[in-house]
Amino acid sequence: MKTPDGKEIKIEFAPGAFDQFEGTQEELDALQKEIMDMLEAMTPEELAEESIAVDEEYIEQMMDDDPEWAESLVKALSSDPADPKRNLQ
Repeated sequence: MKTPDGKEIKIEFAPGAFDQFEGTQEELDALQKEIMDMLEAMTPEELAEESIAVDEEYIEQMMDDDPEWAESLVKALSSDPADPKRNLQ
C-alpha cells in the first residue's frame, strides 16, 4: 500500500494488539491475514475514509458508550510495548 504521494506504507501489529483475542493461533493468523489483505486492497483514499482518529474526544465518547473497551484502549495506548508481562504473538 502506498500514500497518495507514492511512499510505501508498512503495516505492523503493535505488541499486545491481540492480547484480548480469544481463539487459537490458527484463528489469530487467519484474522491477521484477513486484515492485511483488506488493507492491501484499499487505496490510500479509501483507507483515509474508513479510518477513525483516536483522539481525546473519541476516547471520551467511548467512555460513555463502552467504558470497558475505552479503558482497554487507554491502557493499550499508554502501556510500554516492551513490557515483559504482555502476551506477544
